[in-house]
Amino acid sequence: MPLNSLFSWFIKKRIHQIELFMKYPMEVQGELFTRLIDEAALTRFGLEHDFGRIRTLKDFKAAVPIRTYEDFKPYVDRLREGDQNVLWPSRLKWFAKSSGTTDARSKFIPVSKEALEECHYKGGKDLLALYYHQRPTANLYTGKTLVVGGSSKINPFNEEGYTGDLSAIIIRNLPIWVELRRVPSRDIALMDNWEEKIEAMAEATAFEDVTTIVGVPSWTLVLLKRIIEKHGANNIKDVWPNLELYMHGGVSFKPYRNQFEKIIGSGSMNYVETYNASEGFFGIQDRIDEEDLLLMLDYGIYYEFMPMEELGKQNPRTLSLNEVEIGVNYAIIISTNAGLWRYLLGDTVKFTSKYPFRVQVSGRTKHHINAFGEELMVENADYAISKASEATGAHVSDYTVAPIFYQETGGGAHEWVIEFDKEPHDVSEFLKHLDEALKAVNTDYEAKRAFDLNLKTPILRSVAKGTFYEWLKIQGKLGGQHKVPRLSNDRFHVESVLKLRLQNA
Repeated sequence: MPLNSLFSWFIKKRIHQIELFMKYPMEVQGELFTRLIDEAALTRFGLEHDFGRIRTLKDFKAAVPIRTYEDFKPYVDRLREGDQNVLWPSRLKWFAKSSGTTDARSKFIPVSKEALEECHYKGGKDLLALYYHQRPTANLYTGKTLVVGGSSKINPFNEEGYTGDLSAIIIRNLPIWVELRRVPSRDIALMDNWEEKIEAMAEATAFEDVTTIVGVPSWTLVLLKRIIEKHGANNIKDVWPNLELYMHGGVSFKPYRNQFEKIIGSGSMNYVETYNASEGFFGIQDRIDEEDLLLMLDYGIYYEFMPMEELGKQNPRTLSLNEVEIGVNYAIIISTNAGLWRYLLGDTVKFTSKYPFRVQVSGRTKHHINAFGEELMVENADYAISKASEATGAHVSDYTVAPIFYQETGGGAHEWVIEFDKEPHDVSEFLKHLDEALKAVNTDYEAKRAFDLNLKTPILRSVAKGTFYEWLKIQGKLGGQHKVPRLSNDRFHVESVLKLRLQNA
């Protein structure tokens, strides 16, 4: 049996289990909840919160308050100092350094062996299982997988504790069947200097038979453009003719899709989105032609969902899966097999279907704009960028948005700072389509924009190519999982980008 056919048979054996949690979601989550509580009952956290007496979700909610990372930090600090059995019974030695956007303070998320094996690796295998299930003629395992991972090396906390980007931790612990097909070499993949790493990756991978790419869209584009430039190719299919799949996550793919289609070139190409973070692997685009993600319910993660109006309350109300509604934004609360208990993840999702449960990532609890009651989410902004680009032929590399307030006339507007890879012929036309798309997708925005009384016409500031790259470099946030913050209620990010724009003028 050819190797790829054998791999397809092996990887698709998981489909039956996926179908089971799709059919019996509440039962699977209920069993998982009980197992998590039982396994952590004798940890320090479990004893402090009387896990031994918890029998129901109601008991759990009463015993354990919702926590942010700052609330968990004292427990994580103990783990980093070498203490064990604090949040989870198995030995914790890996800590994923999570920065997300350009916030200065890093988080150190504990990653247990169970989280690696039953969540992160399981997610990667399931993506391939679902892909082969839909594409029986797929030939991924005939070639190599290019992983555009984090730019942080593994650094020791102590003799038995290490930290780095999640991608670096995963690369350090990959199963042999994955490692044999991964490029570039580990030495290059874990390089700390992002600019040197891009050059080394472009040199090392150009002559490989790459069939799959994995990475965050913005940084993957940087690499692909460099490979094309370095090797004088017209597009990336000239370099890798058998390339058929790009697995992406971390940010919305909408603003980048046109650029990828242009840079990859003609021929068959598939794009599959994942929803994963340092805290866990949550969702997979299980239908290639649809944009929503199947919520993966047997990865050692118990889910609760908080209505947005509950954010900031002392005792916020949370919902189980069977209580959620389609089309409503919720903040995600997770309890995991790495010892995160009722942890406020910081992401917001909305459900597109129930039984099976599918979601779309709609934004971040901290990264939205509600300066004028418009409740603008990242999902809205990405959609509008995509529609305006489609209408005007533009390609957007990056953007960030903040409110601007008019002291003399009252009210204000949204100020969009956009870096174009391909400029629209008419910027005012782009802005018009952007504004109209936001009105179409967000009724609160539409109401506040009525008659220009409260929220006036948005402002667009175009910046030169490479501005956001330079800005991230100044912040020390090049590569890997680092992302430009899309939306903010304050002007800190916008002002710093515009200051750089002025300096480079």
